[in-house]
Amino acid sequence: MTNKELTESKVGKLLDWAYEKSINGLPGTDTAYEISENYMSKHDSLDKAIDSLVRWQNTKSATSGFLTGLGGLITLPVAIPANIASVTYVQIRMIAAIAHMRGYDLKDDQVKSFVFVCLTGRSASDILKQAGIKAGTAFTKHAIKRLPGEIIKSINKAVGFRLVTKFGEKGVVNLGKAVPLVGGFIGGTVDGIGTNIIGKTAKRLFV
Repeated sequence: MTNKELTESKVGKLLDWAYEKSINGLPGTDTAYEISENYMSKHDSLDKAIDSLVRWQNTKSATSGFLTGLGGLITLPVAIPANIASVTYVQIRMIAAIAHMRGYDLKDDQVKSFVFVCLTGRSASDILKQAGIKAGTAFTKHAIKRLPGEIIKSINKAVGFRLVTKFGEKGVVNLGKAVPLVGGFIGGTVDGIGTNIIGKTAKRLFV
């Protein structure tokens, strides 16, 4: 893929694509709904189910070739390196599964925006603070629904900017190392934003 120049617009399209595939599915992969139901059925508490899901995503995850092998990347709306797209899809699906476990409606645009916020890991609280939302605020389903559209837009813009910076500075090289093109598992750390950190952020944000 020759076009590796990442912009906020491209990242935005990638996030929308990954979210849609997370809840509607790619051939041969479980949706966020199916993953969450599966984990909830195996554990006697939500916390244990979420922790187990994060551990699994962090250690086993999917091989880097699984999307390309299934033709999933053919449906990508924009030229994005395959390794970035794969990792983003796996992480968004994990966050969406956690949100669903907590009872949030994945079809809500506000919930979708907060899934994207979790993708920024440790930067999540900064992004929310900049949007005028206190870090550590308990986000009930009703509280998220009441957020004005302008705040949601500013959150989405901040997320896009943050991810462009993360992927763009050294992301393509580091992601290539974290996700070998042949075999291997998606590593626990992707350009400083570990899947583990992202999972913990989602667990904290969706209450």
